Amino acid sequence: MQRRLYWNKPFFSNTYSIYAKDKRVGYLKEKPFSKSVYGQLNGKQYIFRNTGFFSQKTKIIDGSSNKVIGEISYNSWMTKANILAGNKEVKWKYDNLWHTKWRMILQEDTIITYASSSTRGTIETNTDDELLLLSGLYIKNYYTQWIAVLIAIMVPLLITNS
Repeated sequence: MQRRLYWNKPFFSNTYSIYAKDKRVGYLKEKPFSKSVYGQLNGKQYIFRNTGFFSQKTKIIDGSSNKVIGEISYNSWMTKANILAGNKEVKWKYDNLWHTKWRMILQEDTIITYASSSTRGTIETNTDDELLLLSGLYIKNYYTQWIAVLIAIMVPLLITNS
């Protein structure tokens, strides 16, 4: 069964709100100055917690039991990721150069597709797996933040060297 969800995140906000039709069904919220992001979808709660510095990974924690239930690993070029949760390995990847479309693949089948503009987007899915749905949005946010950090570092360096 194919279904469509919508999300939005206003500029300068730390929260993605997720909707099914007009009803808010979840969120993904960053805590300022924390390595943790909190997510909830259809009543299921998860915590995404970054570990490491140069070789970062993200632990996925069940919000009700506080147990680690999965892990996200990232590639160096910030274009792909792998999610290990239970007995599933799901691949995440961008579909276009502008990083406005991405998808999640389970055993060669696309199970979730995402599309975005700067403050909103859609999720097309044929799965009800809340963990995977939130993970896809989390990874996009993770890469967006890293790109912003790189720009913040590079622009002053380029200006001072000119």
